[in-house]
This record gives sequence, C-alpha cells and structure tokens, in this order.
Amino acid sequence: MAIMDFLKKQFIDIIEWTDDSRDTLSWRFPDEDKEIKKGAQLIVRESQLAQFVYLGQFGDAFGPGKHTLVTDNIPILTNLKSWKYALESPFKADVYYVVTRVFTGNKWGTANPVMMRDADFGVVRLRAYGTYDFRIVDAPGFLKEVAGTDHHFRLDEFADVMRSRLVSVFSEALASAKIPALDVASRYGELGEALLPVINPILRGKYGIEMTSFVVENVSVPPEVEQAIDKRSSMAAVGNLNDYVKFQMAQGMEKGGGGAGGMAAEMAVGMAMAQQMMNQSGGLMAQATPGVKGAAPASGAAATTPELMTPAQVAQVLGVAESDVVASLDAGDLKGKKIGTQWRVTRAAVDAFLNS
Repeated sequence: MAIMDFLKKQFIDIIEWTDDSRDTLSWRFPDEDKEIKKGAQLIVRESQLAQFVYLGQFGDAFGPGKHTLVTDNIPILTNLKSWKYALESPFKADVYYVVTRVFTGNKWGTANPVMMRDADFGVVRLRAYGTYDFRIVDAPGFLKEVAGTDHHFRLDEFADVMRSRLVSVFSEALASAKIPALDVASRYGELGEALLPVINPILRGKYGIEMTSFVVENVSVPPEVEQAIDKRSSMAAVGNLNDYVKFQMAQGMEKGGGGAGGMAAEMAVGMAMAQQMMNQSGGLMAQATPGVKGAAPASGAAATTPELMTPAQVAQVLGVAESDVVASLDAGDLKGKKIGTQWRVTRAAVDAFLNS
C-alpha cells in the first residue's frame, strides 16, 4: 500500500491554475519533478492558454476547456524526436499558463528625446508619453522573447522589460508614418489611431503581443520649435500681413500724436501722401521749372543709390514689430534684398508697400 501511495505521488493527474491576481501574464505549473500521467486532465479557464514546452521546444497549446492528455490530442509532442514512448507512459514537460485578456492603462514614455525628420522644421527632437492597452496573441513568441523561463511573470516586470522596446517601436512607427511635428503636437487622438497599424505588426512579430489601444497624452518639442509653431499660428490668425500693418498704423493715428508709435505712423502716412502727390499728373514734379526739369542728374552714389534701411528701422517707421517686417519680407509682401543674412530695404520699397 505504501508503494502504491509513493507511485501516485510521482505522477500528475490534474493540471490547472486558478488565477487570483490581476497582474499576472504567465505562470509555470509547478511540477516538482513529477511526470504527467497519460490521461491526465488539463483544465484551462477563460482568458487562459496552456502552452506545453519540452526541452526548449514548443509543443501544443490548449485553449479554454477541459482536456484529456492522450496521444491523439497532442500530435506535436508525440512527433518530437525526444519522445521515446509516444505518451504510452508518463511524460515530463513544462506547462505555461499564459493570460490572454486585455491589460489596460499601462504607461509609456520617452526617457530621452526622439529624433525625427520633419518636412517643416528639419530634424526635430520630440518627447512623448501616454497609455496603452495590450494582450498576448502569440504565446511561444511572448515566452521566448519577453517572459523567458520566469516562474511567475508579472505586469511590473513586463513594464521594465518593454519600456525601452516600446519607445523604440514608437520612434520607428513615428518616423515611417511621416506625421508632421505640427500634427504630432496638436492631434493626439488621431495620432494614436494612426500609429496602431504601424506598431502592431512589429510587436506581434518581435514580442508576440498586440496593442488594442495606444493613447498619446502629450508631445513636447524644444522651445525653439514651440516658438516657430506659435509664430506660424500668429501669422495664420493675422491673415494678410500687409493689411495688418496698415491696420496697426491706423490705430496709431487714432491714438493721437503722443508716443513713438503714433509719430512713426503719421510720418509713414505723410511720406506715402508726399509720394502720391509727386507721382500724380500735374503734381509738384509737373510744376518744376524748365531749368530744373532739364537739369542733369547729380553725380555720385547718393544720386543713384537709394537709402537702405534695416528691418528694425523699417519697423520704427511703420510703427510695427520688427518680426512682422521680417515675416513680410520672407513672404514677399515687402520687397527687400538679403545681404548675407541681413535684410536691407529701400525707402522706395517701403513707399510701394504702403501704397499697395
């Protein structure tokens, strides 16, 4: 009788796992060097999958239900060369329970800025963070690449192992999707949905997991890029910069002659009126004496070269910000010449801008 009790302890009759946690991804059945008896019962509950492994080789996987382990329902194990007895006698194998439900609310983030090439700003450094939901879809791939031979692999271990890998996948997906930095920084909801089809094939192939949702909560860019975005937004809000400058000048005149802005605006309008009078038929030029009309032009550079002004000087004359003048030059509304990296503007160009 004692011998029979001893023999019973050497074999496993029932294999099951009651999951009492919410953070377990995989769990290895503790066999304590016992062998699995032919005809043993394997119980797999909902959201579970039982994966057999023998000497490092992946065998059959069983979904939810109650299974009797016999030769007929384990064809892969019976075909392994190491199987001597084809399940006609007790056999030994590792059984891993893998949880297949969706794990929600996991955090991700870039520890260091992610470099990406952008059509508007060139090479840009981005920081991002958010949350994601995932599930295991390929048990052998997950056990091989993520959990390994860990007896009890938990969610916090998964976060530590996958943090840098997920950021790498996010960087590759962001680069291949070619989403402009302006959209990345302003369309978080659409960004996550757009990246899922790019991220999931990589995650399935490398790690045996699949994201069911990927949420980008925040994307931050360097200060200089933020300034460029703010400047572009301001220009879009202003609309026609030419009309905006004239509007500022009109406001300066309404406030009266006090202040540098009002004086500059009045001077600019006066210059424009004078220019219009000189160009009108029968104006001052038409009233010049014959001697003056027929006089030869003065010699020297002062008579042939108009006075050049910097953007700052133009801004002072027009009563606007220097950045508005530079933006107008870049847009071509105000004509100027770039000498090296500096703009130079003639008074004639300023007059033409006011008259446009």
